[in-house]
Amino acid sequence: MGGESTTRTVPRGGGANKGPVGGRTGQRLSGIAVALGLVLFLGGFAWGAVVYRPYTVPTSSMTPTIDAGDRVLAQRIDGADVRRGDVVVFKDATWANAPMVKRVVAVGGDTVSCCQQGKLKVNGKVIDEPYLPAGTPAEISDFQTVTVPEGRLFLLGDERRNSVDSTAHLTDAAAGTVSRGAVDARVDAVAWPMDGMLERPTGFRTLGDLSSPGPLRTVVVLVIAGAVLILGGAAYGPLAKRAAASRARKGAEPAGGR
Repeated sequence: MGGESTTRTVPRGGGANKGPVGGRTGQRLSGIAVALGLVLFLGGFAWGAVVYRPYTVPTSSMTPTIDAGDRVLAQRIDGADVRRGDVVVFKDATWANAPMVKRVVAVGGDTVSCCQQGKLKVNGKVIDEPYLPAGTPAEISDFQTVTVPEGRLFLLGDERRNSVDSTAHLTDAAAGTVSRGAVDARVDAVAWPMDGMLERPTGFRTLGDLSSPGPLRTVVVLVIAGAVLILGGAAYGPLAKRAAASRARKGAEPAGGR
C-alpha cells in the first residue's frame, strides 16, 4: 500500500510576506543615504545662516569687484579681526545711516597716501591693486599722508572716481577713518550674479597677514553633497527593489510539476 508523495515549493526570499533580499537591502541603503543627505543639507544651510549675512550693494563704488545691485554674502566678524585688503560692511553715523561696503586699505598706526604714479602707498610701500577698474588713474583720489589712529580703519572704494569713502571725510575729526567697532561683516563672495569668491588682495601681503577665507566653500560643499545624497538615495530605493524583484522572477522555478 503506497501513496504518492507531494513536493512543495518554498517561495524564495523566506516567505510570501517578504520582498527579495536585494530589494530590502536597497531600501535600507536608500533610507541611510536620504537621512545622511538631510543632515548635510540642513546642517550646511544652518551653518551658513549663522555665519553669513546677505547684503544688496546699492551703489557702484566697488565696481568692478562688486556692481550696483549685486547680492553679496558677508561673514559676521568682530571688528578686531579686520585686516588690510578686506572688503567690509560697516555703518558709521557720520557717513550715512545705512550699511556701506568699502575696502580697508590701512589700519590703526598705518600711514596712507595717494598717489604716486597712480599708486596707493601704505607705510611707505606701493600697493598693487589689480581689482581697480582698468585704466582708472588712482590720482582721482589724491590726498596727502594720513596717519590712521589706533582702533580705526581707512577705507576706499574700488571705483575711486565714484566712491564716497575716507577721502570724502578727510576734514572730519578722525581724518576720514572709521572705528573697527563699526564693522559688522567681511564680504566673502558675490552670490548674485554668481561671480563667486572675491579675489585675494595680495598687494597687501607685504604689510602683514591677510584674512583667512571664511567657511563658505565648505558650506556650499555640504549643501551640494546633501542634495546629491537625497536625490540619489530617493531614486536608488525603488530601482534596487525593482531590480531585485526582476532577478527573483528570472531565478524562480516553474510552479507546476509532473
